[in-house]
Amino acid sequence: MPIYALGSLEPTIHPDAYVHPDATVIGDVRIAAHASVWPQTVLRGDHGYIEIGERSNVQDGCVVHCTERHPTILGPSSAVGHAVHIEGATIGTGCLIASGSVVLNGTVVEDGGMVGAGAVLSYGSYVKTGEIALGVPGKTRENTSFSAENIALVVDSYVERGKRFRAELRRLDPRE
Repeated sequence: MPIYALGSLEPTIHPDAYVHPDATVIGDVRIAAHASVWPQTVLRGDHGYIEIGERSNVQDGCVVHCTERHPTILGPSSAVGHAVHIEGATIGTGCLIASGSVVLNGTVVEDGGMVGAGAVLSYGSYVKTGEIALGVPGKTRENTSFSAENIALVVDSYVERGKRFRAELRRLDPRE
């Protein structure tokens, strides 16, 4: 897997985390225990830092970046769906950031908050506990469609997938 230092900035990856061989991790990136990072995801901590909390997952094809002013922090037990772009946002514990969404600088998603698929949260957006942000631009409302238990199931399934992939993933095509 491509893991890069950038000058003195080096990733810290807990030994119990799973980072897929086709993910890219650069610079000041901190990945906690039982977290997982999936294929084609890029985590680039060059102008600030990125934290991926314990048991959280960043699924296939995501782009996670930060700024000097706004680190990107993904709290524990949260799920980031396929093809999400997160830049300089703080995401709490037990959150779901659904597929294809964009979450930009200074945005805060409180514990248990959710961003719906394809939503775009512009600079400085705020999603409170129990709310979901939907649409372009993202507007919040009470989340009545996806429970904390559903988010926990997603998180649990990715913790187990990380264990399985660490134990069973084998490359079959010839290496150059």
